[in-house]
Amino acid sequence: MFKHILLATDGSAASEHAAKLAVSLARTHGAKLTALYVADPYPYIGVGEINPMGYQAYSAAAQQLAAQAHSTVDALCKQGGSAVALQARLVEDVAAASGIVQSAKDEGADLIVMGSHGRSGIARLMLGSVATKVVAESPVPVLVTR
Repeated sequence: MFKHILLATDGSAASEHAAKLAVSLARTHGAKLTALYVADPYPYIGVGEINPMGYQAYSAAAQQLAAQAHSTVDALCKQGGSAVALQARLVEDVAAASGIVQSAKDEGADLIVMGSHGRSGIARLMLGSVATKVVAESPVPVLVTR
């Protein structure tokens, strides 16, 4: 049924649960799996021009966190029965929801799997969540796990 699954991961416990589910689905369907880590844009506009070390440190930290998240998914892909074909991707300088949706289009994914942090109350009404935005904007089905 699924040929290419895009897993949005940020290294959190919620995304690790989503990774387990995505790997299981990929194994069941014989699908290719792309693990995507999206690094938000540098939050201090103008400061990077004055102090480029701040931007470099931010970028290096994002790359390290992405490598850790991808390593976790890679280990899950190698466990169990047959190995799952994994492609690790890092997208930088874009909002998480936009990066996930655009990557799904670019990669030709037919399913997005991601974790939810379960925002509620005022924070959800005012800010929304990445998962909510992805569900609203995605041209392909989105499986959101708790």
